[in-house]
Amino acid sequence: MIQTSPLLGNKNFLYATEFFSGMSIMAVELGAARLLAPYFSSSQIVWTIIIGTIMISLALGNVWGGRRADSDKDPANLYRRLIFAALWIGAIPVLGKYLILIVAGVLIVAVDTNLLIWAAFVSCVAIFVPPLFILGTVTPSLVKFATDNLEHNGRIVGNLNAFNTIGSIIGTFLPTFVTIPAVGTAITFLIFSGVLLLIGVIYFISVGTRKIFCTIAVIIFVTCAIVGHVSNFAFWEKNLLYEGESIYNYLQVKENPRQIIFSTNVLFGVQSIKIKDGSLTGMYYDYALAAPILTDGKKILVLGMGTGTFAEQCRKYFPESQITGVEIDDKITLLARKYFSLPDDVEVVTYDGRAFLQADKNFYDVILVDAFQDISPPFQMSSLEFFSLVKNHLNAGGIMVVNMNMRASGAGNINEYLTDTIGKVFPAMKIVDASNFTNKILFAADDEKFFEPLKSRAEKIPDAKLSALMIRTANEWKIPTRGENILTDDRAPVEMLSMRALDNLIQLNLQYYKEIYRREGLDGILNSF
Repeated sequence: MIQTSPLLGNKNFLYATEFFSGMSIMAVELGAARLLAPYFSSSQIVWTIIIGTIMISLALGNVWGGRRADSDKDPANLYRRLIFAALWIGAIPVLGKYLILIVAGVLIVAVDTNLLIWAAFVSCVAIFVPPLFILGTVTPSLVKFATDNLEHNGRIVGNLNAFNTIGSIIGTFLPTFVTIPAVGTAITFLIFSGVLLLIGVIYFISVGTRKIFCTIAVIIFVTCAIVGHVSNFAFWEKNLLYEGESIYNYLQVKENPRQIIFSTNVLFGVQSIKIKDGSLTGMYYDYALAAPILTDGKKILVLGMGTGTFAEQCRKYFPESQITGVEIDDKITLLARKYFSLPDDVEVVTYDGRAFLQADKNFYDVILVDAFQDISPPFQMSSLEFFSLVKNHLNAGGIMVVNMNMRASGAGNINEYLTDTIGKVFPAMKIVDASNFTNKILFAADDEKFFEPLKSRAEKIPDAKLSALMIRTANEWKIPTRGENILTDDRAPVEMLSMRALDNLIQLNLQYYKEIYRREGLDGILNSF
């Protein structure tokens, strides 16, 4: 015999169920992006995987839920499914990061191309398909329970869709602007898990059944909240000074005896670095100092300030220089002041780099373009139009420096596209590889003669290490070839190109371990460390 809750009498509880279901779907989708971003980036590719997977899950849930509603008229089954979805979402902060690393570990051995894409897709399917499939069953079930006569079914369906849409809107804005920046991804999952759980428990309390089931569900949720309330994405790291999130990024600061390192990804990439003894970093920032050496660096602009490594070096070697940094994420600037000793007199503007240039009326001797969205430069800061804008903000004799963060190989790679695009704007270019790193540093100017004095000036630098590096740079940099791979505001597939380049680098580094695995199996891998 079906026991009907008195809450269903005026349909308000059904509308509330639809509202919080829609809210939770969008919150989980945004949470999925933040859970995957520290491991696979938050690129358009990863977003496409998330949205596509979730839409497929909801569609399948709609189909199965509709058929189930026609054959099962007991609302208790819907609310029981809702509790299962709530517990699954609540378990994501506890188990999600481990599952991601397991998936990545298996695919490293099994997949030879597009590793990051496959890893992101399989992780998304394993973690998010089950709860989203269940939430997809909510609307068709509620339509069945809320419709008591055909004369009003159109109005009821419209009301349900309206509540779902309003809930989805709130579920879009609330995590992005409130919960994730304030309390993190893990607690965001737990908040919306708790809301769904509460809806299900209230239903069963009103019916007076399944008390043990509800008690167990609450115990499981509380356990997940206690164990998984901290967003420790890099849970294996023992020397983190800071781990947190902002509206834009996952943020990590770690320390070793020689360095303090800032990153927005747990698996690859260093966004900024501070050498504790004040010496050169050994990274691309050092090579970029060639630009202020050639121009005397009186006025310097850094687009993509990060925690200010380049700005700090410029202040050290060019103490009279006026340095302006542009950084879209103000939390990164706060970390720069706290952990990286960014001087207070170095101005940092919280803004998008291109939007800043469009509003800025100043001209500069050096402009460093070092803005990245995870593994790729933002498309709006990679185009012909953008580099033309940069050129228009350079003084006569000024130099633009561009950090290319992956030494990509093969025709039509990301660095070829960037080089060809810049070559359409600047008549003169030089490019050099950063030793022992995958970065390339490109210098661009109006005339080749602006690059000629580097060696003679380098020989006069008092700092022996910087002098030696600049002499080597002058000996090693080359004029890059120019092609027709042009990025524009209309067509700039930088994320796909960057993902392909990173995949090639990963496969190159993994080839050694794959050979060991083929010969000796898992024991061989473990013994190789």
